[in-house]
Amino acid sequence: MGADIVFLNGEIITVDSKNNVMQSIAIKKNKIIAVGSNQEINSYIDDGTKVINLEGKTVLPGFIDSHLHVLVGTNKLGIDCKEQNITSIKELLRDLQKKKLETPKGQWIRASGFNEMSMVEKRYPTIEELNDISNEHPIYISRTCNHISIVNNYALELAGMDTIQFDSSNNQIECNHNGKLTGRLIESANMKMFEASNYTDEELYKSFKLASDEFLSYGITSIHDAGGHGPNHFKTIFKSVKSGEMKVRVYAMICALNNSEEFVNKMIDAGIVTGIGDDRFRIGPAKIFLDGSSSGPTIATRKPYTSNEKDYGILYYTQEEIDRVLTRAHQNGFQITAHAQGDRAIEMLLNAIERLQTEFPREDCRHRIEHAGIAEPDLQLRMKKLNVIPIPNPPFFYEFGEGYIQNYGDRVDYMYPLHDYVNQGIVAAAGSDCPVTSCNPLLGIHVAVNRKSKNGISVGDRQRVNLLDAIRMYTWNGAYASFEEDRKGSLEVGKLADLVVLDSSLLKTEDKNIKDIKASMTMVDGEIVFERKLVQQ
Repeated sequence: MGADIVFLNGEIITVDSKNNVMQSIAIKKNKIIAVGSNQEINSYIDDGTKVINLEGKTVLPGFIDSHLHVLVGTNKLGIDCKEQNITSIKELLRDLQKKKLETPKGQWIRASGFNEMSMVEKRYPTIEELNDISNEHPIYISRTCNHISIVNNYALELAGMDTIQFDSSNNQIECNHNGKLTGRLIESANMKMFEASNYTDEELYKSFKLASDEFLSYGITSIHDAGGHGPNHFKTIFKSVKSGEMKVRVYAMICALNNSEEFVNKMIDAGIVTGIGDDRFRIGPAKIFLDGSSSGPTIATRKPYTSNEKDYGILYYTQEEIDRVLTRAHQNGFQITAHAQGDRAIEMLLNAIERLQTEFPREDCRHRIEHAGIAEPDLQLRMKKLNVIPIPNPPFFYEFGEGYIQNYGDRVDYMYPLHDYVNQGIVAAAGSDCPVTSCNPLLGIHVAVNRKSKNGISVGDRQRVNLLDAIRMYTWNGAYASFEEDRKGSLEVGKLADLVVLDSSLLKTEDKNIKDIKASMTMVDGEIVFERKLVQQ
């Protein structure tokens, strides 16, 4: 019964049903074979056992990010405004100019993670500024929310969007007061441009390896990928996982960021259904988009924005259209979900799920709501009744908190309402929506516990949760949201050996310092796949 690896003298936060905290854990092959005291686990040590003295450091189940985009890796192939700490339009234009010099004519110049509120000028670059950079390269700059972009004329021409007239009812292709295109694209127009600027299969494959390495460095061992470029994206993720290049486990949503309904129907026709796959790659829910971005802001709300009494956001579908798309997926055995941020969009999704469960009842569907941004008490009660799993995004408050207060006022008290979910027994699984914001789960846990922006501003602090509840949202709850709680999400005998070792004791850390803790080791399937190098003093 000798173990392959034993961790001793630690703070093993098991996330079992009783939230037990143990001293030691033993691993053999890819499974946990024992959890207990040092004395109990010593009996699993023999000559072939690797023994790691934790010296009081924390071990957790491998983090599960229940909503992110593997496409974050593509950000590293272009200009990443966040990673490169770009704080002004001048700096952005400088870096675009540098990128032009190393990019063959006709190929895309891309920038990501742009946030006009983080710029000194508090604005977007103009189409004229981008045209001055190049009229021989299409330029695509994605806002941090990935729902809005700014492009040059050449990009508009390539996408066939240079002659489209301004739609005043939707504001999706922006024009100035003279009716001239500004290059700023919103929601479906941005999604169309995103598709036009598609990456090659080779670029995607390379980027997915980069993304996987980043996830592992944060202790993430499983992800729920929320979609990308459709069939090529899906195929390349599968290839990357099967080759071993991508070591995180993937629960892949059936979703394309453009024409999501069409992609869902194609996959249904192909006989694909939720649950197909193995412990490395598994088919997830069928997903569509209902509304926009919480920070844009473009989410669909029942009351107008606090910042604009005429603005109720953008809806992608009518109730009848939502019912039609999701009915087919539900009847064919899919877990279903939708991007629904505003309370109006959430209500429409719940209407559809309630009707489906009345007309075509199924047991244990675990239908989801991606984000569920403004989830007021009446919507929470319906989630509870229907056993719907919301996927909130705690780290959003850190980056976008002040904007939420400005745009939604007192409604921030019910934005991503983690405390209410815990009190009502609603299983909420946390996600970062990376690259919208950082995928670091310890930042997400920090914000869930503190509910403050990076500037220290409280944003609906009645929704703060305790540390163990926050950890559960990033572990066991994520496993439950993918029907895998019997295999992962907690450190219990017989479960997969996916875990993360932190660089200190999490339980002894002050709440205000949680975000400063780092993952020092990550294990997937019993294999150590990441170790942080010690910094020499």
